[in-house]
Amino acid sequence: MATPDIAPAVALEPKTKLSGKVIKTTLAGALVDIGQSVPGVIHISQLQAEPVNKVEDVVKEGQSVEVWVRRVKKDRVELTMIEPLAFEWKEIQPDMIVKGKVVRLETYGAFVDFGAERPGLIHVSELTRGYVKTASEVVKEGEEIEAKVLDVDRRKRQIRLSMKALQPEVIEEDKPEREDRKARGGTGAKRGKGKKQEESYEMDVETPSEPQLTAMQVAWQEALEKSKGRKTRAKSYKSLSNEQEDLLNRTLEKRLPTGG
Repeated sequence: MATPDIAPAVALEPKTKLSGKVIKTTLAGALVDIGQSVPGVIHISQLQAEPVNKVEDVVKEGQSVEVWVRRVKKDRVELTMIEPLAFEWKEIQPDMIVKGKVVRLETYGAFVDFGAERPGLIHVSELTRGYVKTASEVVKEGEEIEAKVLDVDRRKRQIRLSMKALQPEVIEEDKPEREDRKARGGTGAKRGKGKKQEESYEMDVETPSEPQLTAMQVAWQEALEKSKGRKTRAKSYKSLSNEQEDLLNRTLEKRLPTGG
């Protein structure tokens, strides 16, 4: 009777993690019992990331190991002891949401390891909404983050990510009414102030007064009035002193004829 840990080999998916026991070593690799109907096979190149000269330098018969499925075939399951990438290049697509760890910071952005062959770059302009001078203002090395894939360049082996794309857009509130009035050419208070200034200006303008006549012109006018038999007093004329009147009278008697 099969145990819960044993599953049909055809149901295993690539990158599935399994536990097993080494049952035999060879020059080319090792056979591992993974609880399947067919044995698991680890090639010598899949024992570790570094080059291996001898299988027994890494694993021995009876040793328990952790392995991952590479391929499933009819007569065997090909395994690896090198933890596979979470994402192959062909699996990384724009708009994917990935989780990873910040592994390096630069002034222009942050590099994030999310299980791909190479870390993805979050440019400083894609860290958050608003102005950011350096990446360290938003994230720290070793921090776990979530990001969205913007672009994948398989030829250049470059992956562009964005944290900003996962953040809600900030909707600017309507500006106060006074700001709108200001934009249209000033507030009502300002216009009122201008009106008061205009009124003040109008009040400062004095109504022109009647022209002031000289003493000689006044005397001449009085002489004319006397010659016609009537004498009037000019309005708004300033009173002359007695000495001035005597002087004018003597002058007029010599120069002007008097009516009889």
